[in-house]
Amino acid sequence: MDPASTSNILVGKSITTAKGDKVWLLPKYGNRHGLVAGATGTGKTVTLMTLAEGFARLGVPVFLADVKGDVAGLAMAGAASDKLSERVAEIGVDGYTNEGNPTIFWDLWGQKGHPVRTTVSEMGPLLLSRILELNDTQSGVLEILFKLADDRGLLLLDLKDLRALLGLIADERKDISTSYGLVSTQSIGAIQRALLQIEQQGGDAFFGEPALELGDLMRTTQDGRGMIGILAADQLILKPKLYTSFLLWLLSELFEKLPEVGDLDKPKLVFVFDEAHLLFDDAPPALLQRVEQVVRLIRSKGVGVYFCSQFPDDVPDNILGQMGNRFQHALRAFTPRDQKAVKTAAETFVANPELDVAKTISQLGVGEALVSTLQDKGIPMPVERTLVAPPRCRMGAITDAERQQVRAGSPVGMKYDQAVDRESAFEMLSKKADAAAANNDAPPAKGEEHEEEGGFGQAVKDAVFGTKRRQGMIETMAKQTVRTMGSQVGRQILRGVLGGIFGGSKR
Repeated sequence: MDPASTSNILVGKSITTAKGDKVWLLPKYGNRHGLVAGATGTGKTVTLMTLAEGFARLGVPVFLADVKGDVAGLAMAGAASDKLSERVAEIGVDGYTNEGNPTIFWDLWGQKGHPVRTTVSEMGPLLLSRILELNDTQSGVLEILFKLADDRGLLLLDLKDLRALLGLIADERKDISTSYGLVSTQSIGAIQRALLQIEQQGGDAFFGEPALELGDLMRTTQDGRGMIGILAADQLILKPKLYTSFLLWLLSELFEKLPEVGDLDKPKLVFVFDEAHLLFDDAPPALLQRVEQVVRLIRSKGVGVYFCSQFPDDVPDNILGQMGNRFQHALRAFTPRDQKAVKTAAETFVANPELDVAKTISQLGVGEALVSTLQDKGIPMPVERTLVAPPRCRMGAITDAERQQVRAGSPVGMKYDQAVDRESAFEMLSKKADAAAANNDAPPAKGEEHEEEGGFGQAVKDAVFGTKRRQGMIETMAKQTVRTMGSQVGRQILRGVLGGIFGGSKR
């Protein structure tokens, strides 16, 4: 057995020349991130599954989204076939056996996996604004809302907390505008409508408790294999902003909460971001800056990020430059857009004198890829045309019964399947409103009733403010002021009165 097969990940076999050298991904550089690109139907998903299996066998947990429903096959053993046996023999895969992988299924709606939840506070105003598709002004109001919640000690856990706080802002809009910044009724209404829309799409199930703990994405089995977390995203992908915001939130949480570990022998977690172009489409500059920061620095936390998209230029250049491991499947240069993508891919590989990259990209067959990975001392190897090794799991969807079987044996089911609703902003504000209503409805006390009907206090009130039959001191002074305002002396008196009210003139 090849010693490298026990410590490295076999990507496939080079077919650039007749030598047929094997192509490896070194785990110690697995946290240098990667890009898997190529047209639809060229084998990107199979490459992702091969990489996920390779990391898992080395004890590295993996998290990836299942956009088409076929990634779930990682949980089940593959079926032997003549075609598969030929591919294994041609590449020379040592110890190949059909087997499934330890898997945990996740689902934002809790239907195809364990529910994935976070709190509104953990999501934060920036990503929440993206989910709700707010403009800059509305996003500013949302930031005020979060600041107000912090100042008043109000927990923001779910969307009903957000609605309750929006109601509070609407009631106290003038005072809040003075203290925090202008808040318009139009912005409040727009945010409320956006919340209604996300609730109708089922997005409210994502916010609440128990919130996802990052440690449950980084589990290993008793025999040392990394567990593969698979997010059911076949329906989630229909809501691109929610899909990308969730994955970006998860990536940000990993970045903020994991400790610095430097360079390890293998990553602590591999995070796969499928359909990566959705993340960067129409993304505001602040969000792009955040993504770049996370990708640049999360390597030192032991996390490798692998983007998957059709075109390599779907990923901005400043982020693409961080992708040390590259897997480029076929591109068909039928349009100017395709031709530009081919040129970009060819220019970003380390040149191989025996390979015309731009020409080869359009000639790659299904299951072939141009591969360049980081080798000793972090130096990228020259690009190789590679026959990708097949995964050992099922390359296809699984049945509902198989999914339920995997879910029933999950180590985290008891922890997440039942939602918890503890006291937060909604409940606290509701209690205050109920208490205020009860005080308003209560009959006046005996002494207060007497004072209201007569007595010295009522007499003073009548003298100052007047009654239906008699004008009071304030009304008398007001009329006298109106009479004198027409004269120069009157205007001076008025300025003097106003100056006294507002603290006098400045000297």
